[in-house]
Amino acid sequence: MSDGAQLMPAAVTTSCLGLEEGAWDRFRTHWETLCADRYASEQGTRRLRRYGWFSFTAATAQLEPLPQVSFVQPENSNPLYVGVDRTFEPLTEPFMADPVFRAVLRLLGRLATALDDPPVWNAKVHPFRVIASADAEGLPTPEGLHRDGVTLVSSLLVGRQNAAGGESSVLDQDGTPLLTTPLREPGDLLIGDDRRTLHSVSPVRPVDRSRPAYRDVLVVTFAPA
Repeated sequence: MSDGAQLMPAAVTTSCLGLEEGAWDRFRTHWETLCADRYASEQGTRRLRRYGWFSFTAATAQLEPLPQVSFVQPENSNPLYVGVDRTFEPLTEPFMADPVFRAVLRLLGRLATALDDPPVWNAKVHPFRVIASADAEGLPTPEGLHRDGVTLVSSLLVGRQNAAGGESSVLDQDGTPLLTTPLREPGDLLIGDDRRTLHSVSPVRPVDRSRPAYRDVLVVTFAPA
C-alpha cells in the first residue's frame, strides 16, 4: 500500500480468510437486522447501521469487545460530525460471534500493524446498508470527501442488490485520485492509510427503478488505543 490505498479482490480476500463457498451469502443475513440511522436521515439519505468497537492486541491477535459508547468523530476528520456524539444500536451477539466477522477483523488487524506498531488497537465496526429508490439516491457518504481520523480505514462489500453507482474513491491529501472502484463482488476489500488519504463514495441508484437498491458494506477502522 505504498501510495496509501489498495483494493483486495474478492477471490484474494476469500482465500486469505479461508472461507467456504456461500460464506458471504450467510454473512450478509446480519444486514437484515440493521437499524435506521437517524443522523443520515437528517442529511436526506436512507441508511441502516449498527456500531461497536473492540480492542485488538497486535502480538496475540486477541479481540475483546469494549463497552458500548457514543461514536464521536475525531478532529480534522468528517466535517459533518466532528465533536458530535452519535448513538447507534449495538452490534448483535450473533454478528460478533460470526466466524467470518472474527476472521475479517483479524485480517485487518494484521494489515494495520503493517502501517504502525502500537501494542493495542481500537477497532471500530460499522455495518451499513444504503438504500436507494427511484425517488431518492442513496448517499453512502453524505459528508462528501473526508477522513475518518484513524490509521487504517477499510470498506468490505458484503452485497449489492439492484444497485448501480456507489463507487468508492480514494485521493491523496492534494486531491490527486489514487483509486476508484465500485466494489462489485462480495469480499472486495478496499483499504487505505487514513493518515495520508481522503475518501468518498458516489450515490447509489436502482438499476430497476421499480425496486429498491441496497448496497451492504462493512466499514472497519483501526487506530492506536
